[in-house]
Amino acid sequence: MLADLGAKAIRLLPPEAAHNATLRLLTKGIGVPARAPAFPSGLSVTLPKSGLKLASPVGLAAGFDKNCEVPEAMARFGFGFVECGTVTPKPQAGNPKPRLFRLEEDRAVINRMGFNNYGLDYFVRRLAKCSPGVPVGANVGANKDSEDRTQDYVTGIEAVAPHTDYITINISSPNTPGLRGLQDKASLTALLTRCRAADRKGKPVFLKVAPDLDAEAIADICGVVRGEGAWLSGLIISNTTLARPSTLQDDQKTQAGGLSGAPLFHPSTAVLTRFARELRGEFDLIGAGGIASGADAYRKLRAGAHAVQLYSMLVYEGPGLAARIAGELDAARAKDGFASIAEATGKDL
Repeated sequence: MLADLGAKAIRLLPPEAAHNATLRLLTKGIGVPARAPAFPSGLSVTLPKSGLKLASPVGLAAGFDKNCEVPEAMARFGFGFVECGTVTPKPQAGNPKPRLFRLEEDRAVINRMGFNNYGLDYFVRRLAKCSPGVPVGANVGANKDSEDRTQDYVTGIEAVAPHTDYITINISSPNTPGLRGLQDKASLTALLTRCRAADRKGKPVFLKVAPDLDAEAIADICGVVRGEGAWLSGLIISNTTLARPSTLQDDQKTQAGGLSGAPLFHPSTAVLTRFARELRGEFDLIGAGGIASGADAYRKLRAGAHAVQLYSMLVYEGPGLAARIAGELDAARAKDGFASIAEATGKDL
């Protein structure tokens, strides 16, 4: 694919420059397919709690399109849904550069971006105008210097709700100091109570959690979402990790920030499995972390996910990855005798 060749050329640039160049090209339509692919009917999924209808369960994770500038382009590359953000109420520059690193030897990425974005006003203007033909989600966060981070989430939900298909509450980025503390039982209960009141449009809402959770933390989060957070549609599992597996080889492995890509696949899938066993189908689960093939996506589904998301592996596999995964998923579905890919959800539990 021409776009994949272009992606290899852009990768010769430093990581953040390459990402920005990619966005500029996509906004101009350069390298973007003329139309979105037609998905096999067997890939169609309706998420049971949220009711989101997806022609393919392969979505784009937040972080790629922070300012909702290219959802239409990414839909044409074969994503069944696209999540934009993370957006904060006020614009912010993020952390000092350099803050994005490729670990080529490990097929991984480390980032400490720090929720750099243009702010809610810009984001909502873009969101209100976009029509990619697939569901679009808005991922909301809190400003680093906010005096009331919970209010930031409330503000974000109220602003994006009239224009989005679903909302993600991102409390799991490791690059905003103290943010992950909102995953604690008491803090999460207070956060979701206020966010529930803000979701006046009744849009599906997901909570994005970290992979660095022990059994007690997982049980606490499940208890909260069943109680105060029972209005939630589901969870996105997971964000990047602060862990540094001993298998990492690249010299960049000592950089601070969240690790994503291939090394995240197994730990994020293990956490997904724990949540799926605990929640027993009561909530929609979206699996993210290290997906590079249809086999990876299929394993996430069989571990309990109803849909999957990817981002970091586009760096190594190119923009045609989503469409390739969709084809491989459909082949796996047919091989196992499932009429619909939805029948694979949780089969390995």
